[in-house]
Amino acid sequence: METMGDDLETMKRVPLAPEHVSRIHDIGTERTYRAGDMVAEVGDPMDEFLYVTGGEIEVVDPYSGGRMFEAAIGPTQFMGEIGFLNAGSWTLGMRAAKDTTVIAVPREDMLDLMRRVPELSDHIITVYAARRRRTFEESRSSIKLVGADQDTAVQQVESFLRRNRIPYQAYDLEGSDEESVALCTLAEHTPAVIFNRDEVIADPTPRKIAQRLGLDLDINRDQTYDVLIVGGGPGGVAAAVYAGAEGLCALLVEDTAIGGQAGTSSRIENYMGFPTGISGSDLVYRGEIQALKFGTRFVMPRRVVHLDKLEDGRFCASMDDDAKVSARAVVVATGVQYRRLPLDRLAEFEGAGIYYAATDMEARFCRRSQAVVVGGGNSAGQAAMFLSRVADHVHVVVRGDSLASSMSEYLTHRLENDPGITIHYESEITRLSGENRLREVTLTGPEGEEQVETTGLFIMIGAAPNTGWLNDMVDLDERGFVKTGEGIGARSKYETSTPGIYAIGDVRSGSVKRVASAVGEGSVVIGAAWDHVAAQLDGEG
Repeated sequence: METMGDDLETMKRVPLAPEHVSRIHDIGTERTYRAGDMVAEVGDPMDEFLYVTGGEIEVVDPYSGGRMFEAAIGPTQFMGEIGFLNAGSWTLGMRAAKDTTVIAVPREDMLDLMRRVPELSDHIITVYAARRRRTFEESRSSIKLVGADQDTAVQQVESFLRRNRIPYQAYDLEGSDEESVALCTLAEHTPAVIFNRDEVIADPTPRKIAQRLGLDLDINRDQTYDVLIVGGGPGGVAAAVYAGAEGLCALLVEDTAIGGQAGTSSRIENYMGFPTGISGSDLVYRGEIQALKFGTRFVMPRRVVHLDKLEDGRFCASMDDDAKVSARAVVVATGVQYRRLPLDRLAEFEGAGIYYAATDMEARFCRRSQAVVVGGGNSAGQAAMFLSRVADHVHVVVRGDSLASSMSEYLTHRLENDPGITIHYESEITRLSGENRLREVTLTGPEGEEQVETTGLFIMIGAAPNTGWLNDMVDLDERGFVKTGEGIGARSKYETSTPGIYAIGDVRSGSVKRVASAVGEGSVVIGAAWDHVAAQLDGEG
């Protein structure tokens, strides 16, 4: 497993430095496993760092019981992957291939050592990230999805896993290979989510899967965080990075997937440092790893539904399951939510032909078919360019008579000159047709009605701010965006009308709706939050 990816090839030839190994010995205890002993079972918490001093540990295929990778973890190497940083669970079993000796270090002690020794941290995180990357790209996992193309609930689980870079394997109900047949039989030939070898998740939801993976943390009601960050888009994750780097005890809560709306963008070409472009999910995932490295914790999918201020000045956030978390400062980074078209049968086809993101997962449903994108902004343009690679043809539907006012010039030029894309100006979708899935839309424009056969309608018509959970705690503008800055008497550009609550990114009134801007605001806001936290701590002392 140590050979996963180019980074791992390098790390295999460069073991941990002797002084780092010595420190691991100082805080760990020696443990021995006999050949055939399970070192970690699927679903076990990653609560220890295991450094191998003798023997060999192999990755176990949960279905065959055999060895999954030719390579194994031997002396001078260590177990784990990126989930270790956020107290995740094992998604693959680990077994001693021969008599093996390890040094076991409790997770919190190891994270503390990594924070104090950056060189050690960099080495471990490089290996961890490369392992996750390979298992994700090769779909090496004990999580099996059956019939995602036929069931909205399984599709939602797949979207959650993919957007959070969690490895899984997908199977068609009509698959004929031995494993597909076995899984379909286990699932009684209906769409299902299967965990480990034989656990069929009843009524699957992203929340249930997150609980099995240790992502849905048991929030400690007695703990007070320095900073609570609500929203896991570019701004929220940037704030998480800088909060951790400044030594603040921070928690980020996200209700869907790390990346937010930007995470659904297939390619961002105007972000500095990536001349050939980068997907929104890739960009934010890198930030998430940085934040985890500095100790910020992530909880998902959890939704904050209410915010109160306590008598002692702290804030109390209530979750959608009645759990509560308190913090001395709150960063609002909830962004916006997609607007929906006022069409009959819209809800019926959502997830079954109607989508609000254009990633690999949604694009596959448009192969050998036409795709329809509604919207004239950058998100719509990026989606159209991405979908044109897989769909037979892409129709872009715009209510106005041009793209110039709402789309970057480079995207406008590409769309107008791509023979695989047709732009319909002064047009709108007026009817949806199909049985269990969307099969056709009616497009109404200057020339009358046109029927377009399609298996993918992508709605990208703007969004409204996610501020309902703030329940009058802060002042909003006439469109519902959060007011900040000197104009409302705040002490900093990002502070709201309530001291200690800050807003960044798309949810903030007057913000520039760009990824780079959100990242910049998330980076800067922590300075003001730190000052507020310090003042509170002084008062408590």
